[in-house]
Amino acid sequence: MAILRLPSVKAEMGHSSDASIYNAIRDGLFPVGVQIGQRARGWPDYEVTAINTARIAGKSDDEIRDLVKLLHSKRMALDIFKGVPV
Repeated sequence: MAILRLPSVKAEMGHSSDASIYNAIRDGLFPVGVQIGQRARGWPDYEVTAINTARIAGKSDDEIRDLVKLLHSKRMALDIFKGVPV
């Protein structure tokens, strides 16, 4: 899994401006970025792919909002410490 920074996300999504991504986030049509540094955010590549796939499949904005909610909930369910010795 890769974490994409904003320029890569814009290229993958076909957007030309930062504002278009942030407007989509505000409207619930794109996931919020994950914190990868003190002042840096990125997006898991599979989330960007999922949103693109939904758009290509002709999903409605309401269906994409539901997908964004599902992606956010799956983030919380990740068990990153599974199998890691403590």
